[in-house]
Amino acid sequence: MPKSVIHTEGLTKIYKGELGQAPVVGVESLDLDVREGEVFAFLGPNGAGKTTTIKLLTRLLFPTKGNVLIMGRPLSSRESMRRVGYLPEQPNLYGYLTGAEFLDFMARIFGLQREVRKKRIPEVLGWVGLSDHGGRAIRTYSRGMMQRLGMAQALINDPDLLILDEPMSALDPVGRKDFRDLILGLKKRGKTLFFSSHILSDAEMVADRIGILKKGRMTQTGRLDDLTGLRSGVIEVTFVPNRGKPAKSAFQKYNLDVQGRKILVRLENEEDLPALIREITRAGARLVSVIPQRQSLEDIFMAEIGR
Repeated sequence: MPKSVIHTEGLTKIYKGELGQAPVVGVESLDLDVREGEVFAFLGPNGAGKTTTIKLLTRLLFPTKGNVLIMGRPLSSRESMRRVGYLPEQPNLYGYLTGAEFLDFMARIFGLQREVRKKRIPEVLGWVGLSDHGGRAIRTYSRGMMQRLGMAQALINDPDLLILDEPMSALDPVGRKDFRDLILGLKKRGKTLFFSSHILSDAEMVADRIGILKKGRMTQTGRLDDLTGLRSGVIEVTFVPNRGKPAKSAFQKYNLDVQGRKILVRLENEEDLPALIREITRAGARLVSVIPQRQSLEDIFMAEIGR
């Protein structure tokens, strides 16, 4: 079984309230386990506690109570944190530096030698699509380019674990696809990725497991394939009726949806499927498709969070 890379037990952060106001719970009793080599999507609406959790995992905040282990070591371990790459939600970069100069600065913080830096900087710029922009001042970058550069700095130390806070929020559709491909490529190289997002479609495309956070508490966690499994008994059957026979009369007992020449039948009970197929055959119709329906990540998310 893959070893644990992020492990929390009872992780809690309570912010002191302003004068005369009650304390605010950022995260409450969070139990989390992210395994080596997986992509874990941390989902929740705005204000759910995603960024607070990430700041706790990266020592930017300290917990009120609870325990955190990164790669089996406590947060106080410098060795474990050297193997972590972090992208904040809104990277605050030094605008007077060029992209390459900024990455060189970050690489020196990690103690990378000059020869390593010379090879590593163009490599990560290429990964994030900034090969032609490393010599430009960061103040001339667009918001999406800054997000890409922020990802490059998260990769500069060749981390084993990447913690990314809303990594695709500032990107256009092309940039989001590039980031999804990058995430999947990093996974193939054995990296572990933990990222927060409220863009459910992106999470659904790349995540192995998800966790849903609501008001500081984890309400759902599990493998995406298990959570989005088949809806019990719901099947969509599409067929094209025989031109010489009535299109609908033989199927009145079913819930029909006429779509041009095609007819869609939604079966609530899969046990009705054999009888429907026999009737389609007797009517001389042409069967087009039989599709068991799956829940989407959006269905699961909305059920947990509520509209």
